[in-house]
Amino acid sequence: MTTSAPLAVEMLEITKRFPGVLANDSVDLTVDQGEIHALLGENGAGKSTLMNILAGLYLPEEGHVLVHGRPVHIDSPKTAFDLGIAMVHQHFKLVMNQTVAENIILGLDDPYCAPSEQGRFKPLRLDMQRVQRRIAEVGEQYDLHVDPEAFVWQLSVGEQQRIEILKALYRGADILILDEPTAVLTPQEADALGQTMQRMVQEGKTIIFISHKLDEVTRFADRVTVLRQGRVVASEDVTGATSAAHLAELMVGRSVIFRIDKEEQEFGETCLEVEEICCLNDKRLPALRDVSLRIRRGEILGIAGVAGNGQKELAELLTGLRRATSGRFLLLGQDLTNKTPRAIIDAGIAHVPESRIHVGSVGSMNVADNIALKHYRDRPGPFLDRDGLDRMSADLVDEFNVDTPGISTNAGALSGGNLQKLILARELTTDPELLIAAHPTQGLDVGATEAVRQRLLEQQAAGVAVLLISEDLDELFSLADRVAVLNGGRVMGVVDIGAATREEIGLMMAGEQTA
Repeated sequence: MTTSAPLAVEMLEITKRFPGVLANDSVDLTVDQGEIHALLGENGAGKSTLMNILAGLYLPEEGHVLVHGRPVHIDSPKTAFDLGIAMVHQHFKLVMNQTVAENIILGLDDPYCAPSEQGRFKPLRLDMQRVQRRIAEVGEQYDLHVDPEAFVWQLSVGEQQRIEILKALYRGADILILDEPTAVLTPQEADALGQTMQRMVQEGKTIIFISHKLDEVTRFADRVTVLRQGRVVASEDVTGATSAAHLAELMVGRSVIFRIDKEEQEFGETCLEVEEICCLNDKRLPALRDVSLRIRRGEILGIAGVAGNGQKELAELLTGLRRATSGRFLLLGQDLTNKTPRAIIDAGIAHVPESRIHVGSVGSMNVADNIALKHYRDRPGPFLDRDGLDRMSADLVDEFNVDTPGISTNAGALSGGNLQKLILARELTTDPELLIAAHPTQGLDVGATEAVRQRLLEQQAAGVAVLLISEDLDELFSLADRVAVLNGGRVMGVVDIGAATREEIGLMMAGEQTA
């Protein structure tokens, strides 16, 4: 972008405090009109806090904001909307049993968003056909095509994201904040979103997007601002010379290993065998349909797929949290189908769950007690070996480099990366035969991601079979030996990673069966 471009947003000396945390420390952010501006930083660096201030969800203690050169006081999301600012959150805010059109106009005083008609008498009957025509016009303008009459629950994750963006554009937003916009998209959908962002800025919109995927910053962004520990450490143009390694070093303050050189691994006997297994989801609808898989000792089998295609149910089924309706799975020849979680743990399966907050830990319990969750039955009798558990916890905190004031700190006070390292430490203490890791680096910064991936490779080298469920194709190509792709609860294909392409896997993620 040229330096003469007018400024869309100026956030000057923004300071925001939470109890015990200085989230933003005199932050300055300037965004040119008509640019794509990336916001980077580690977990807890203050990115989301800063954008929530701009979107009207938080009020800063100090500093001020200018929009299009005019000082403003943004005290609510409605105020932000009135200023043309809209935020598309990573977790969509849609009503699943309503239509696309109903979601887009929900809460609007003027459902037609027609400024020329403001103040005029509104008819008592809502003209949904007029709303649908207007949605179609906006979708055509920005190449965001979706059926206005479709129910949200009928749509893919990528289509649901289009609704969120359409909702902002329909309401007249000209400054869009996108929070991790490609986190749940296929590679093809991510490329399409990049093209949509380019289309929007050509139409005069301004985009700020938060992303952990550094290659997307180098591909899509015009400028990038990097936060570290609540302060801006860099703000620079993105050019052809901007590398992911450079951005990562700005984020964490040291060089980061991106390309993992995997050693040649000899696989052992079959560890896990899944045979035509089926199960239902929480709505009692089919989630897995005749899924068959095999993992050998010392092998990492990746599971790819867009969220909601059976990955969650597969992990729960293999860990005793969900019942199979047919089929079976065996660990080293032992049938564990529909066994209890305790029996499955005792057989040698460890689990790093998708939700580290709701399933993987108890936030109100301290670090030591969270580790004890897997060991409280180790000692016979009614009493815990408190001293022994505390010693083990302290050793694991040191070994796994968990950044915490001490083992008496509540797990809920840890950052995402440190909480994930704590969960890994607990799960690996049992020397498992099979490790199921569901989205182990999702939402983590590059430093924590590097540490978690290295632990997975160490388990592989020790002969452990690893089932790696991930939506990050870079992660799968870096770690996995083979990849199975799920779509609609079915295995669309299993490919050796050395012979696979991102395009091939992306097509299978979208539902195309391989030969």
